[in-house]
Amino acid sequence: MLLRGVNVGGSSKIPYTPQVELHDPRFYDDRAVSFVGRPFSLATADEHFTRLREWGLTFLRVVVTWEALEHAGPRQYDTEYLEYLYAVLQKAGAYGFQILIDPHQDVWSRFTGGDGAPAWTLEAVGLDVTALRETGAAMLHDWKADPAPLLIWATNYGRLAPATMFTLFFAGNDFAPETKINGVPVQEFLQQHYLDAFAQLALRLRDMPHVVGYEVMNEPSRGYIGWKNLRSSGQFRYWPTPSPYQAMLLGAGYPQRVWLKMTNPARARAWLPGYECVWKQNGVWDVDARGRPVLLRPAHFTRVQGREFGFRRDYYPRFAVRFAETMRRINPQALIFVQGEPGEPAPLLNAAELPNLVYAPHWYDGITLMVRRYVNHLGVDMLRRRLVIGAGAIQQSFAAQLKVFQHEAENDLGGVPVLLGEFGIPFDLRNQPLLRAADELLTTRALDRSYRALDANLMSGTIWNYSADNTHGRGDSFNGEDLSIFSRSEQKDPSDIDSGGRALRAVARPYPRATAGEPLSLHYDWLTRVFEFQFRHADNLVAPTEIFVPRHAYPDGFEVKVSDGAYEVRENILLYRHDSQHETHRVVVQPK
Repeated sequence: MLLRGVNVGGSSKIPYTPQVELHDPRFYDDRAVSFVGRPFSLATADEHFTRLREWGLTFLRVVVTWEALEHAGPRQYDTEYLEYLYAVLQKAGAYGFQILIDPHQDVWSRFTGGDGAPAWTLEAVGLDVTALRETGAAMLHDWKADPAPLLIWATNYGRLAPATMFTLFFAGNDFAPETKINGVPVQEFLQQHYLDAFAQLALRLRDMPHVVGYEVMNEPSRGYIGWKNLRSSGQFRYWPTPSPYQAMLLGAGYPQRVWLKMTNPARARAWLPGYECVWKQNGVWDVDARGRPVLLRPAHFTRVQGREFGFRRDYYPRFAVRFAETMRRINPQALIFVQGEPGEPAPLLNAAELPNLVYAPHWYDGITLMVRRYVNHLGVDMLRRRLVIGAGAIQQSFAAQLKVFQHEAENDLGGVPVLLGEFGIPFDLRNQPLLRAADELLTTRALDRSYRALDANLMSGTIWNYSADNTHGRGDSFNGEDLSIFSRSEQKDPSDIDSGGRALRAVARPYPRATAGEPLSLHYDWLTRVFEFQFRHADNLVAPTEIFVPRHAYPDGFEVKVSDGAYEVRENILLYRHDSQHETHRVVVQPK
């Protein structure tokens, strides 16, 4: 199987109602929100499923946040949302889609500049969600009036509120043993509520065979785990951030100078009345006799009882096993999808001890994503963090970067399949000319580079993303992002299923969705629309090889050339039956 799919969708990170801005007091009231209507309404589901199926994107990574399931309070599950999501995914099965449930988060929560966990998780440890921006504990969505750099929210990974929550979630027992919630250790409190919330969803979906699996957590973060010197702001990400020690002091009301700018001059506190910094509570820092803060343990997060523990080796794998056991008690056949931190190697898990494991890393065309420009002759190696010059070298580098994931799946995870969980480009490229045709040319060329890298590695992937309500004004409705392959603002003819699609010459491309043997090579040129596929057959397989051929790419029909055997076409599926007298086989599709 070769899967071509899409993340549905980017706007599922935020509530459907009410749609309010940060200055509206209702933003901080999780009890008033509803995610019913994400990723799209049940009434419009037929439109969207028809469109995606027509484009060949039949594997859906469905974004579901913890907040959507349990926003009103601990164990107060949103049954209306669960019933709605059941109905949407049931309809997806009728259209032939396979589903991966993605427990999505970015920098912990909507209340820390991202999405994911409900507000009460922060309040349970004593954080005041209304004071995080002022104290520098998190950079929120409306950080300034002008359009923000696309990845500005990612600086939050090194800020107090998200880093604290991730550390407590994965390693609270070791690094914050004094922190308990109603007598329960904070790690157990957070993990158990997370597991129970997604178990509620799994219970609703267990009678759907097309829901094939569950991801452990989207883009997990280590927080402070492994930070060697708390005085160092070594995790500079796209924007100046305080060191962990500075962040702790800022949250406690001590102004700090961060990259020449004084932060929190009003001495606001990030903690609710009656609470103190959890890291002060756990002996990381304290106040001396003169009332001055003193760092007591600059390497607090590196060792436990004299032994080093790591996120990749210890904390994430432990939780992944716990998550898998929870899901498989409900659905024993569920695939479990895992990933490391963005830009970091795969977690160390043993596939022999955790069967049905899939490696699902993320990768993006770095320069196009970060600066929102398509530069034909300049790229970046996101894994080695270095520039690549020249169009040919860039294409080779992209393929080589994805090849690394296959090596990690083989060597670090014990030989498991790979699904590229996210890739894509921003469609608000700043160097787009005024002519729409030229815009489409730029985005097509930019996105095709990523798809060609997938093809070169014969790798499955789900593009980020399809937002049903994307518009030019609001993008994907999250932090200024505009990566959706569909936009209502560009839908000129609602009766045309392709209308509103973006870079479709790259997206709607032929691919072998099922091969009767071992795929050897795959190539598609969106300009000439020539598709070539070679494979070696397996003697024990009698079913035909299935190749998806999109109507969008061949509006006037197509011709097929095969090295041997016979073929037939059923709608947009090419069924090829090879001649077993030949070891390898070749299929070519081209326009009439």
